[in-house]
Amino acid sequence: MRVTPPFAPVTDHDLAVLAEQLGRPARGVIGIAARCVCGNPTVVATAPRLADGSPFPTFYYLTHPAATAAMSRLEATHVMAELADELAADPELQAGHLRAHHAYLADRARYGDVPEIAGISAGGMPTRVKCLHALAGHALAGGPGVNPIGDAALARGDWSPQRCACARPGPMLDAAGVAE
Repeated sequence: MRVTPPFAPVTDHDLAVLAEQLGRPARGVIGIAARCVCGNPTVVATAPRLADGSPFPTFYYLTHPAATAAMSRLEATHVMAELADELAADPELQAGHLRAHHAYLADRARYGDVPEIAGISAGGMPTRVKCLHALAGHALAGGPGVNPIGDAALARGDWSPQRCACARPGPMLDAAGVAE
């Protein structure tokens, strides 16, 4: 099982971009789990318990407006049902979805134990396909092969993490995530 964290520290620039992306201040951000090729946040890692005490099971939260819109378009065209049918018919895909569930839980557990959400990951894992946004966020955070349903959603969508679609491109980053 691949465990993604820890994450690079969140910068003031990241928080400003996130507020712009979300239309509100981001809550509980503990790291940027995936970035656009321009360096802006695409997926945030969120604390499993927010500052107000609320449990928050969505550890990987897709924030990039073009990515979230692409997943919404897929959901509107019933791709989620197609992926659910594929999951039901394919034992290998079921095993991959279960591994993704365990990887998600392991990543989140590094940041706290929250009994109210114990065993709950996101996106319907480990048995259903419920939210492509959550599954794609996990796939982007973990990389190819970590979340096979998220990978499939990204492959079927009209947004690509390989090209910038940001309203305001961020600083270009080198391979280590340092501004060039």
